[in-house]
Amino acid sequence: MAALALTSSCPLGYSRVKSFALSSSSRSSPSPVFSHPVLSKSTKSNLSFFKPLSLTPIISTNRIQKTQGKFTVKAAASSPAAATPPSQQPWQGAAMKPLMASIATGVILWFLPVPSGVSRNAWQLLSIFLATIVGIITQPLPLGAVALLGLGASVLTKTLTFSAAFSAFGDPIPWLIALAFFFARGFIKTGLGNRIAYQFVSLFGSSSLGLGYSLVFSEALLAPAIPSVSARAGGIFLPLVKSLCVACGSNVGDGTENRLGSWLMLTCFQTSVISSSMFLTAMAANPLSANLAFNTIKQQIGWTDWAKAAIVPGLISLLVVPLILYVIYPPTVKASPDAPRLAKEKLEKMGPMTKNEIIMAGTLFLTVGLWIFGGMLNVDAVTAAILGLSVLLVTGVVTWKECLAESVAWDTLTWFAALIAMAGYLNKYGLIAWFSQTVVKVVGGLGLSWQMSFGILVLLYFYSHYFFASGAAHIGAMFTAFLSVASALGTPSYLGALVLSFLSNLMGGITHYGIGSAPVFYGAGYVPLAQWWGYGFLISVVNLIIWLGVGGIWWKALGLW
Repeated sequence: MAALALTSSCPLGYSRVKSFALSSSSRSSPSPVFSHPVLSKSTKSNLSFFKPLSLTPIISTNRIQKTQGKFTVKAAASSPAAATPPSQQPWQGAAMKPLMASIATGVILWFLPVPSGVSRNAWQLLSIFLATIVGIITQPLPLGAVALLGLGASVLTKTLTFSAAFSAFGDPIPWLIALAFFFARGFIKTGLGNRIAYQFVSLFGSSSLGLGYSLVFSEALLAPAIPSVSARAGGIFLPLVKSLCVACGSNVGDGTENRLGSWLMLTCFQTSVISSSMFLTAMAANPLSANLAFNTIKQQIGWTDWAKAAIVPGLISLLVVPLILYVIYPPTVKASPDAPRLAKEKLEKMGPMTKNEIIMAGTLFLTVGLWIFGGMLNVDAVTAAILGLSVLLVTGVVTWKECLAESVAWDTLTWFAALIAMAGYLNKYGLIAWFSQTVVKVVGGLGLSWQMSFGILVLLYFYSHYFFASGAAHIGAMFTAFLSVASALGTPSYLGALVLSFLSNLMGGITHYGIGSAPVFYGAGYVPLAQWWGYGFLISVVNLIIWLGVGGIWWKALGLW
């Protein structure tokens, strides 16, 4: 006797299940064993997110045949001869062509002549770093494995010591990102994520675009109060966005990513770098930019001055970027008029909040409160997140076994920490200083107007972020040098400081490791890496046009130049 299940699910958690018992010795019509009330035909036709009917065998030891409209099940052969011979088993290792491309990149660069002013160690590390980046792009192995190979190569060649190679595993940012995934597990497991998701759908869910804008501006409103883009993305919006995707029938790995999830994840990420650039307190490295600006030009960038200069280009970017992505990378389901009504019905069926939901909500409020007021209490973002996770573990809302099962969290922790370490030592070995000095000499010798010279400096500063896994590291390595040469070439000093400060956030959108929110949203798995980088570059061009074009006009009106 074998069982056969016919399953179908719609957005917002509705599902249909029918199960039949099929005899392996009979071709008679199946008799129903269990049935679930099925949505009416008219209701089903109105659900634009409704999944196609799928046929799922409950047991795999039998095979199903369809004859004259009827299903029959025959016992499958179980002899040893049916097993796949070991010699014919599929290759489980690395994809060889991408692996060879990665290795070739490193080997070729390794043996090129070292430029004057660059140490041998710095050049070797650059070779390994670029080989690792090529591997991360082509993915001969999972990202964490590629990054681990890069660290191994750096230690094997004596380019880095073991402690140096693995030093970034003590950096708080990778751990904050990993903790965000654990929070997301509790958010979804307790049902709190679904409850909030249905609330959002009931208010804004009649269109995907409306849903996206509601998230974008919610994040922007929180940005000035929570000075960690990693905390905002991982602790608040990733769990919410994942719940919305699941509620709307968009899941990773089943071909439904493009229903809503791909566009929503990419949109929330790209707008997180915009909101981070709009306020002095919206990103942890922004005060570093202000401090370096004061040390260089002896002018202080205040919170109000920063916000006033950024508000117009920032709001335009927040409006334009989701719309552009909606056109070039659209969700397949754009409208669902019945979704708000169905979401309200689902909320009624959920009933009052459970004990675990209340604990999860209280923990979230505690953590967010510490992120907002942690500066006064001397509690940093990662400490607040650890405290929140501790509450979840102690109360059993999330178990340690579930944390260990979050493979994406551990994979992200590995590759992000590896890139931070390698990029950090490129700076310590003097490669970034050499690059900055070379740029200064070349641009300064062109004899261009300050506008043209500053434009070249901006582009070099912005796109050199491909070599950085940290905004703070980039700012610390290059901000002062580029601001100094821009001022020397005639750029109004205060304007130059503001523009470089804004771009120090916007440039984080070009890769999946350039800013704290990048690994969070990329790690959700909805957007392939090639598309992440491709759309990241495209949106970077859009942001530069808006901020330097419209922003330039706004800054002229403010008297900054």
